[in-house]
Amino acid sequence: MRISIIGSGNVATHLAAAFANAGHNIVQIWSRDFHHASLLAYHTRSEAVERIELIDKNIDLAIIAVKDDAIANIASQLNLGNTLLVHTSGSTSIDILKGSSAKIGVLYPLQTLSKDKEVDFSHVPLLIESNSEEVVQILKDLASSASSQVLEVNSEKRLSLHVAAVFASNFVNSLYSAAKEVLDTQGLDFQLLRPLIAETARKAQHSNPKEVQTGPAIRNDQATIHKHLEFLSSATPQLQALYETLSQHIINFYHKP
Repeated sequence: MRISIIGSGNVATHLAAAFANAGHNIVQIWSRDFHHASLLAYHTRSEAVERIELIDKNIDLAIIAVKDDAIANIASQLNLGNTLLVHTSGSTSIDILKGSSAKIGVLYPLQTLSKDKEVDFSHVPLLIESNSEEVVQILKDLASSASSQVLEVNSEKRLSLHVAAVFASNFVNSLYSAAKEVLDTQGLDFQLLRPLIAETARKAQHSNPKEVQTGPAIRNDQATIHKHLEFLSSATPQLQALYETLSQHIINFYHKP
């Protein structure tokens, strides 16, 4: 397929690379930052365009891979006729693209992506949606050329997956930062927690997370919880409320009346 990418961030970079590696032709890159567009265009042997109206309508597919709150504005500037247009958002309805093209869809990679971190895209779930069976098949074929995990879901199910992903990835990573902050107060190395993190992640890969929960909250060990809260009140008071909220959530979840 002949593909143009609108965006030059994490998702745009990985999708461009994945589809180029799968044998597709990346034709153009547009970004509000022309320098970033030029860098991505260089790596995908494509053309960087300075104005969005220069996106070629004679391509097979245009991918909007920008921040969620910018999708509507970008789509409103496009009039692609019969050229397939998709966005890559987990939480944005397909309907936001209506009026920008006769053929619209969604291509959402369910993975945390950073420009400077390589990802084996063949294992990244690609969730697709469209307003027609014809386009669904086109997106299935495209997605399958880059990934072994392709699933058709509607906007509501995709939103639920995005919410779940925030819990499973974004919130968890934020808690790693909180853990490091606690250790920093005592001059301890975060490296000490890496085996624990790895084992917890390994359990989640093979077990129901509910069945492998450990720690003072699942035991409703109030003495230990209070000791931890007292430590946090002096060491990192900004984390005290977070610890209390998460502990209470675990207690409520496992000790329902």
